[in-house]
Amino acid sequence: MTPFAACDEGVYIRVKAVPGSSRDGVAGVLGDRIKIRVSAPAEGGKANAAICRVVAGALGLKASQVEIVTGHGHAEKTLLARGVSVSAARAALGA
Repeated sequence: MTPFAACDEGVYIRVKAVPGSSRDGVAGVLGDRIKIRVSAPAEGGKANAAICRVVAGALGLKASQVEIVTGHGHAEKTLLARGVSVSAARAALGA
């Protein structure tokens, strides 16, 4: 299974969140997900917001164009990135 799925608005991206890391960034592919490290703690939505910022930055989007659609309270999440194609997301996130 691929971490990416096209939709009318853009692309769904399956991620594995690693909050509390030493730095923010895309750590590569982990199974069928993209591993995203963020220094923000997993409390009060801080890590979720940081994940959206990291992915948006990697894709050249505004943070408001990336949102979490499933997995708000879990490490495994699905994001929706609006205005980007699967091929562009795959290239930008190193998959």
